[in-house]
Amino acid sequence: MKILALETASDPGSIALWQDGNVIARSCPDGQSNSATLLPVAEATLKEAGLGFADLDGIAFGMGPGSFTGLRVSCGVAQGLSVARDVPLIGIGTLEAMALASGGERVIVALDARMGEVYVGVFEHGELRGEIGVYAPESVPLPETGGWLACGNGLAAYPVLRERLAPVVDVWKPEIMPDAAFVVRLAAPRLARGEQIDPADAAPLYVRNKVAKTVAERLAEGGKA
Repeated sequence: MKILALETASDPGSIALWQDGNVIARSCPDGQSNSATLLPVAEATLKEAGLGFADLDGIAFGMGPGSFTGLRVSCGVAQGLSVARDVPLIGIGTLEAMALASGGERVIVALDARMGEVYVGVFEHGELRGEIGVYAPESVPLPETGGWLACGNGLAAYPVLRERLAPVVDVWKPEIMPDAAFVVRLAAPRLARGEQIDPADAAPLYVRNKVAKTVAERLAEGGKA
């Protein structure tokens, strides 16, 4: 089974190719837009493996949450490839893939959402507890027990978040970021079971509908109009 995964919830974006359990992963070039580089990187990686888009058995994409613009890129490209090649499509939660990348069994994922907020998901043994949410760092809900691993760049972006989580977290991995290599690892068994979505129904998981602060909000915080 050959699956291409696309992840652009953060910069730089990444792609990964699954070939019967073997994974080749590549990042988009730094300093260039994911929209301009995602497909060329995917095409070059397939060529390196002696494949083309027509050889794929499935397409996966990171649904988010993450960068509003980035999420639209991976979703749109995945939809286009799925329709053009008539191959199954599946969306994978970005925070779920980050939890897998952390290597932990009880994981709090905190991805910087900008605007002074973080996207947070809590996972036990790969299963989401509750719902993905977006919070001010000082207001992130805490699990009732300790012994958690926390990961994601929200930990580095907001020191107050680390203080908030300190009573329940034993292991810190702020370096974990969205990565197509883990999107494809989650997608492979699901596609093997026949799970897929209609390309027409594919949509990013935004969580937050607001993409920028108003002029009044920026001025109230001492910023510039």
